[in-house]
Amino acid sequence: MSSENSSADDARQVWDVVVVGAGPAGATAAYAAAVAGRRVLLLEKAELPRYKTCGGGIIGPSRDALPPGFELPFRDRVHAVTFSHNGRFTRTRRSRQMLFGLINRPEFDQQLVEHAQKAGAELRTGATVTRVEQHGSAVPDRRTVAVVLQGGETVLAHAVVGADGSASRIGAHVGVKLDQVDLGLEAEIPVPETVAEDWRGRVLIDWGPMPGSYGWVFPKGDTLTVGVISARGEGAATKRYLEDFVGRLGLSGFEPSISSGHLTRCRADDSPLSRGRVLVCGDAAGLLEPWTREGISFALRSGRLAGEWAVRIAEAHDAVDTRKQALNYAFAIKAGLGVEMSVGKRMLAVFERRPGLFHAALTGFRPAWRAFKEITQGSTSLGELVRGHPLAQRALAAMDRKAVAPAADEISP
Repeated sequence: MSSENSSADDARQVWDVVVVGAGPAGATAAYAAAVAGRRVLLLEKAELPRYKTCGGGIIGPSRDALPPGFELPFRDRVHAVTFSHNGRFTRTRRSRQMLFGLINRPEFDQQLVEHAQKAGAELRTGATVTRVEQHGSAVPDRRTVAVVLQGGETVLAHAVVGADGSASRIGAHVGVKLDQVDLGLEAEIPVPETVAEDWRGRVLIDWGPMPGSYGWVFPKGDTLTVGVISARGEGAATKRYLEDFVGRLGLSGFEPSISSGHLTRCRADDSPLSRGRVLVCGDAAGLLEPWTREGISFALRSGRLAGEWAVRIAEAHDAVDTRKQALNYAFAIKAGLGVEMSVGKRMLAVFERRPGLFHAALTGFRPAWRAFKEITQGSTSLGELVRGHPLAQRALAAMDRKAVAPAADEISP
């Protein structure tokens, strides 16, 4: 087990905040709590840096949620998007301003952790959390939570943030409920300079053959990140889609440096975000955009809120105050990210039935392309778009109605 600045008496001291998981949500939570001057321990089971299955797109809301002075390690800046509908009807739209940037997760996550450490958080890697306890012999008083590590060591805290990913042990403790699970498959494909040059500054989004599925190509210098996602339970079809997709792109001859898979999990509307002095954020809370399954901006934004509210919970002297702060955290999440998720669920329901409608709109209807640009650049969000634009409200209502119309009258691009 490696340790940075950790002392032998971790088990005897009580941290203000312990954060479990050092991905974007956890690192941001640790940063937010440490900046507030609290004693923060960040626990991570892996050694850093480590690979994560992720397209690595950094949209405007992600950029805006980063700590001050954070220099994004962009591998490419995207100014063009090629859209296709299961390999057909290909059309490219361009933007003078950058749409979004592309990063490699190991570098990005490492930098976030370093910012948390500079703010005063302590990092312990190789630390696997098996459970948390809020009652019982391991817990000295009602203001303390016991975080039990593999091997039996116990770390004590006044507040705990669970940011331990989509198969979260802390999420299980809180009772997180999920109602959408998707399978993402991805390959990191090193390519020659001539191929890399063709993709520079441009991504591909392909609306796929299964309901709700799509594929992507994200260029990162001499490597292309190529992936697909669809509903869980379609494993063989999803694998076939990726193979066909790679073949169509003329990339079958290049050997991937990494091939990986990952389940994304979306929270149910009534899923809890806390239990006692324990909060969850990011993937551990099932927070991501249901249609695109974009998770980095949700991780960064919920992580910051979790870190700020964990500080308040750490200061709470009784169960009533603890409950009040936890409810305030839940309200803050639902008022922002929750609104975006509810719009995203409606978008997914329409997209599952009518992918051709989306393709036709994004490639041929200027307001739809403008909305795509504004969302990726961060000047608006899905929630703000629908709330503030009557045209968007009418369009979504119309699409809701068309989503339940017979699939036979699918609009082709």
